[in-house]
Amino acid sequence: MVLGLQTLPSFSIVLETENLANADIEGLSRSLASLVNQDLSPTEAREVILVESGDTPADLLDQLCQRYPWIKVHLAPPSTGYYKAKMLGAAIATGEVVVYCDSDCIYEPHWLRTILSTFAQNPEIQVVAGETTTRGVGWYGTAMALTYIFPQYSGETELAPTAQYFLNNVAFRREFLLRHPIPLELPLYRGNCVVHAQELTQKQHKIWRQPLARANHAPPDGVAHFFWRFLLIGHDLYWQHRLLDRRLAATPPPEEGRETYHKSMGGFAGKIAVFFERIRRLGRNDPRHLVYLPLAIPAATASVLLIFVGYLITIAQPDYLLKTYDRLLEAV
Repeated sequence: MVLGLQTLPSFSIVLETENLANADIEGLSRSLASLVNQDLSPTEAREVILVESGDTPADLLDQLCQRYPWIKVHLAPPSTGYYKAKMLGAAIATGEVVVYCDSDCIYEPHWLRTILSTFAQNPEIQVVAGETTTRGVGWYGTAMALTYIFPQYSGETELAPTAQYFLNNVAFRREFLLRHPIPLELPLYRGNCVVHAQELTQKQHKIWRQPLARANHAPPDGVAHFFWRFLLIGHDLYWQHRLLDRRLAATPPPEEGRETYHKSMGGFAGKIAVFFERIRRLGRNDPRHLVYLPLAIPAATASVLLIFVGYLITIAQPDYLLKTYDRLLEAV
């Protein structure tokens, strides 16, 4: 159902630059271009807030502001992390709904309207999560489609409850998010949203997955980014299990979403099941992946090994990887 602007809730769009610290800086330009191409213009937003924490070159930032005058740049301290930047955006937004996107994602043209229409159809809905996948085809793109964070598109069309969301493709009613904020002080690189999703589920708040609100995310850019990103996935996997197991023991999740939760957090056995499900979806969504699958095995194997090594290192020294990574970023 396509709803007119007058029937949609007021909204603010929030994105940040923190995750450009070791990624492709041109990704920000591509992300903004995909917002321009939405069938609901970003100029209809109360504001499009770009939380800038010193990761964008000044000349590029000036060019972007000239090209997209609807951007409202909010300068944050250089130490502002990803999740803190996201919550900062929610605090200064004025729309009824806060729509989150990332500076390294590209959004399909109907993405924004689809998310907002979902809120408009039911005032009880507080959280709408879209689907994000990893872009790229070839030996590297196929490998990342297999092992990187984001699953392949489900191919479904109906709204359904879920136990997880990605902060690069999700929207919240602003007052709800401010009452139930994303936890910030966690020993994670990424993954606070996993903990947040479980907290919401335990409190009987539903997260709704809208499979028609689709985005694609850049794979790790370069050898160093690849190396550290997969090590830190192992680090986060350890800490997510440790944090979530405590909460799960205290308050089991409700029946709806429980299967998704166990599938996503079921340890390495669960990850293997996810891996084979991804292969099935790869062939369905883009048969070219099957052609490149044999060539993708070395890179996919390397990424899985890095996750495993990161997990083992974190068992031995729980804060070593994250502290080392932060020191390396400070030295750049």
